[in-house]
Amino acid sequence: MSRIQQLDAQTANMIAAGEVVERPAGVVKELVENAIDAQSTRIEIQVTEGGLKKITVTDDGTGMDARDAVMAFQRHATSKIHGTQDLWSIHTLGFRGEALPSIASVAKVTLTTSDGQEGTRVKIEYGRTVSVGAYPGNQGTEIQVEGLFYRTPARLKHMKSGSYENSLIQDVVNRFAMSHPEIAFSFFSDGRESLRTTGQNNLLEVLFQIWGRAAAEAAIPVDWSDADYHITGYLIKPELTRASRSYMQVFLNGRMVHTYRLYKAIQDGYEDFIVRGRYPLAVLQVSMDSQLVDVNVHPSKWEVRLSKENQLIDLIRTRTRETLAGTVLAPKAEVQESVRYYEPIAFDTDALLPQEETKPAEQAALRTEEPRAVQEPVPEPADMPQEAEETPETEKRAFPEMQVIGQLHDKFILCAVPEGLAILDQHACQERVHYEQIRDSLNREPALTELLVPLQFQVSADLVKRVEEINEAIADLHVRFQAFGPTTLIVREVPLWMQEVEEEPFLQDVLDLFAADTAVHYARLEKKKIATMACHRSIRFNRKLTPGEMQEVVRQLKQCQNPWQCPHGRPTFLILNEKELTKEFYR
Repeated sequence: MSRIQQLDAQTANMIAAGEVVERPAGVVKELVENAIDAQSTRIEIQVTEGGLKKITVTDDGTGMDARDAVMAFQRHATSKIHGTQDLWSIHTLGFRGEALPSIASVAKVTLTTSDGQEGTRVKIEYGRTVSVGAYPGNQGTEIQVEGLFYRTPARLKHMKSGSYENSLIQDVVNRFAMSHPEIAFSFFSDGRESLRTTGQNNLLEVLFQIWGRAAAEAAIPVDWSDADYHITGYLIKPELTRASRSYMQVFLNGRMVHTYRLYKAIQDGYEDFIVRGRYPLAVLQVSMDSQLVDVNVHPSKWEVRLSKENQLIDLIRTRTRETLAGTVLAPKAEVQESVRYYEPIAFDTDALLPQEETKPAEQAALRTEEPRAVQEPVPEPADMPQEAEETPETEKRAFPEMQVIGQLHDKFILCAVPEGLAILDQHACQERVHYEQIRDSLNREPALTELLVPLQFQVSADLVKRVEEINEAIADLHVRFQAFGPTTLIVREVPLWMQEVEEEPFLQDVLDLFAADTAVHYARLEKKKIATMACHRSIRFNRKLTPGEMQEVVRQLKQCQNPWQCPHGRPTFLILNEKELTKEFYR
């Protein structure tokens, strides 16, 4: 008796649903992708109880006729590709033809659609077609998904609370809004509106809606290109950071994907400007030839493969660092208004007489307001500047003229600047100065010392064969590996600066990174070691400085390429705005 048999269509669809539809957010993702592929300009998403009870996605796209409406629920039925040759050049978000049959196998689905000439309604309950018939309606498509996973309790019991599932759906909708600002999205959760965008193709407006005013104020527009990639979007200045990586968004040809190496490239670009343990905010849209990206990796389509990934990583890392180096300034210190615990009553009879109208500036000074940061208001969404416009903030600013006033607690240098008062961290300033001095001297005059006993490294035979490739990649380190047997590399000379660190572990890290195909990180290894050396050589806290020494610290900092942050990403100085200080004294 034969033991192998072909599964029926319903069972096959339920198995596929486990990969395509992991939770309600996956359902929303698949349905919205179909709506985008249908050339929609408005998409509305409504969910109830985190999507477990009901999900409704409505669009104004091209719609379908009666035959297509029925065929859409057949497995691997799609209008987006027609043969194997199309897999090499996919221009749509969906293409597998698995989403709708997978969803219909684990939920009640009602599809109402019209192509502008005829309307159709199709009802399917857990894989069984209930009804198909004509139904009037406007052009577009509406899909309702109810009772998700109710007949698959093994999957349902792994769902979390409705609020948690709703947060995942909100994240997916936010990503769609950022990747397609030309589409008007609206999202409702349990009847309450959570997001609405205008669809005016203004990404800055979308960021304002999703991340708030502070992020929109700090957004730096980018437009980078090389032979294969074109990148647009926004970097958020490092004055705003988050505790998680989820605020770095990268879209490939409008597709949301999980690209951890590209996220790491953004992090590396911000490394000089933010402290360790914090993560930047960024939205980058990458346009490329569709043949450079393979999206047919996983049914959920979150994972992709790039043919020239290292090239893209290097472009993002390098241009991010260059862009931030030209725009990042010293942070403004937040000034809070003082709290008056006692206000004496004035028995001044003149106060009872008619007075002149209080000036607006005086009214602002006398009001009790909440603490606020020193920053200019951002325009309302409707008045947001178009993305192509460069604001003056994106231009590189000059280092402010500083006049040394004195030293505070043997830790901080106080200077008068045109804006007010600058407070310099004397240790961080010296770290930046020494870091750039050491780095420049190493690149300009590499001094090598010959080792009495060469360093030996046991590696794979593959790395020994690639020794010339390794040496070419780490030329800036001024180190050369030599083959010494089938699985051994040796180093006979090292730069003088490497004597201040443990040479063998450092070079072993270099080889390990190269073996992991992350050669672009070598410069970061060198930078970390130099930063440590600069730290050890810098002025410490609790050291009294003479006026001449303080002036020299300021002079050296002014000559740095990046005077705003130390090598570890901490600010070198803060500025207290004179206007805010004046308000504190009720002037």
